[in-house]
Amino acid sequence: MDQIGITAEENETGSVWKTKSPWGAPKAVVTPCSLTEVMSEQLAVQLDEELSAFPICPDVNEPLITGDNIDTSSDLKLAQMLQMEFDREFDTQLRREEKKFNGDSKVSISFENYRMVHPYDDTDSSEDEVDWQDTRHDPYGPDKPTTNPRKGFAGKGKNITTKHDEVVCGRKNTARMENFAPEVQVGDGIGMDLKLSNQVFNALKQHCYSEQRRSARLHEKKEHSTAEQAVDPKTRLLMYKMVNAGILENIHGCISTGKESVVFHGKGGSMEDKTVPEECALKVYKTTLNEFKNRDKYIKDDYRFKERFSKLNPRKIIRMWAEKEMHNLARMQKAGIPCPEVILLKKHILVMSFIGENQVPAPKLKEMRLSSEDMKGAYFQVLHMMQQLYQECNLVHADLSEYNMLWHDGKVWLIDVSQSVEPTHPHGLEFLFRDCRNVSTFFQKAGVSEAMNVYDLFNAVSGLEVKADSEAEFIAQIELLEKMNEDHVQKHGKKAPSYSDDGGPPIINDD
Repeated sequence: MDQIGITAEENETGSVWKTKSPWGAPKAVVTPCSLTEVMSEQLAVQLDEELSAFPICPDVNEPLITGDNIDTSSDLKLAQMLQMEFDREFDTQLRREEKKFNGDSKVSISFENYRMVHPYDDTDSSEDEVDWQDTRHDPYGPDKPTTNPRKGFAGKGKNITTKHDEVVCGRKNTARMENFAPEVQVGDGIGMDLKLSNQVFNALKQHCYSEQRRSARLHEKKEHSTAEQAVDPKTRLLMYKMVNAGILENIHGCISTGKESVVFHGKGGSMEDKTVPEECALKVYKTTLNEFKNRDKYIKDDYRFKERFSKLNPRKIIRMWAEKEMHNLARMQKAGIPCPEVILLKKHILVMSFIGENQVPAPKLKEMRLSSEDMKGAYFQVLHMMQQLYQECNLVHADLSEYNMLWHDGKVWLIDVSQSVEPTHPHGLEFLFRDCRNVSTFFQKAGVSEAMNVYDLFNAVSGLEVKADSEAEFIAQIELLEKMNEDHVQKHGKKAPSYSDDGGPPIINDD
């Protein structure tokens, strides 16, 4: 056989029966690369930049896994070594990213929390750099005063320091100022090494406490008070409810202000059981107690409200003022005295008919310049209303003057009767004498020759026959009548009085 044929046969036989070893190294597949890419200057520059961007990682202390020190007797040990090698490589790459991110910036960001091996010895970092956020003690911050041990003193011998030491107490008081309210500017007393004595610290503490209470009172007063030409949120809500219920179509601005109330103008709406006039007046009593502290005598001794007065808190007394004026106006309306008509009472808001036209309130009698005939007619009308008020309504106005009388449609209208009391009031006759003096003085100055003096006017209104030569003697007799009347009321009970024909004081009916 030919040698070439034998060789070919052997090659064919070997290729058939010869199997590939699984432990053999795989043949490397070479990717073809063109000469243009290899010689490209741009590619060379890019590779140079990448090598310069990632510096060579310094050697670590732990030896790498090599063929000489591998212990393969335990699979667990081998797995731990492989995991450690992977973590070190990950930390090396993370440090490269950290350096690339920070660059030359003075403020650096650390990736320490993302590293796998802790602690990591970063030999490239400067030993002088200190992260002050990681330190518990700030060298630039002031030292806070140290506390004494439980035994109450520190040191030995001559250097002993107790908790009563002046310097220690002063520094402690300075540190305790940080617990004051935020609005109190205490400054950096610790940094200045300020030492406050106990007396000064206690005074500052008491002052801060007083200011906090004062601020709270002012805030509460602002939120829960009715100021001049303004209402508090609760009063505003009551007004909105009246408009939503259809009682009022809208509420206009303020038309009058007084010591204890603010009056608004409103356009009337409709109610089921009562006719609402086209124009209304809303009398809102101020919810501050300043104006009512000296006016409680008008209500606490009124037998209609005496039992309720002692059981109510001061803020509810203001609502009682509105209720009292409603009842007084109802009596006057029943007697035919010109006065506002009560429409509705809601807490401290009294809705009445408006005295005036086209949102313009009627002028006060003080502001009018009437002719002599009109002024004379006004005087006799006021005299008649005072008699009706005392005898038919069983009331004394207690604040009657030219400022509480309006001139509208050619006649006088009485307003502001919240302080009106009954004649059986312990000071009822004194209030009546004061009203008579105001009325008599005004009309005498206005040139009404028919105007009576205060004594005759008092007797004409009350039906009494009090005679005296001087005002002091007249007032003394009035006080004597009030005392007799008070004793009579306390003895026989609080019932409506009737008036005798003999000019004596009011007599209580026991029937």
